[in-house]
Amino acid sequence: MPIHTGRDIHALDVAQGDASVDRTSIYVYEAPLRAWHWINALALTILAVTGYFIGQPLPSVPGEASDASLMVAIREIHFITAYVLAIGWLVRIYWAFVGNPHSRQLFKLPFWRKSYWNGVVWEASWYAFLRKEPKKYVGHNPLAQFVMFTVFTVGMFFMIITGFALYSEGAGIDSWQYALFGWVFDIFPNSQAVHTWHRLGMWIFVTYVIVHVYAAVREDILSRQSMISTMISGERMFKDNRDD
Repeated sequence: MPIHTGRDIHALDVAQGDASVDRTSIYVYEAPLRAWHWINALALTILAVTGYFIGQPLPSVPGEASDASLMVAIREIHFITAYVLAIGWLVRIYWAFVGNPHSRQLFKLPFWRKSYWNGVVWEASWYAFLRKEPKKYVGHNPLAQFVMFTVFTVGMFFMIITGFALYSEGAGIDSWQYALFGWVFDIFPNSQAVHTWHRLGMWIFVTYVIVHVYAAVREDILSRQSMISTMISGERMFKDNRDD
């Protein structure tokens, strides 16, 4: 529901009567969530780089890529980082249950709420430069929430499941990885198809990160509310449009 504090701040994700909305600095993201965000960002970067070279080995590496020490190191870094990302994702799911309401936005959409979809359309027009004045949100705006859920959350589950399925090929059919993720090969026609879809997911995530960074910087400048610093301090700062 809209919250008015003398500024045009809309907070669909804040409970009515939340005293924090009476301030221009609102504590949004708790420390565990912020730590996960930056660890996850680093893990995704490492996975994208190493994953790219696993699919496209360096031209200077002769013979089978798996026989080259450099490629072995790249694969090991990829696997270790994948475990970090997967464990971090489990912790992130746990924190959605024990953290504040903002920690749950990543995992849910108010699908049946008309006002939410109106907000998605409004934000799309704002990002398309069809609106002159932004709406301000304590947590994620409706469009950001939609993109993060459909691309990031669903995509994260897909990448972890297909990644461990591919890992299980080397671990063997007696491994716990194959016991938990071997069913993936019953869905796809062959192992190469899993590789192809996993690599496509990598490029989708790379595109998502580029758009995510652009949107955060853009909102920091145009919407007069903190974005990047909020994921460092946890505080969302709102600045009056008349201030310099």
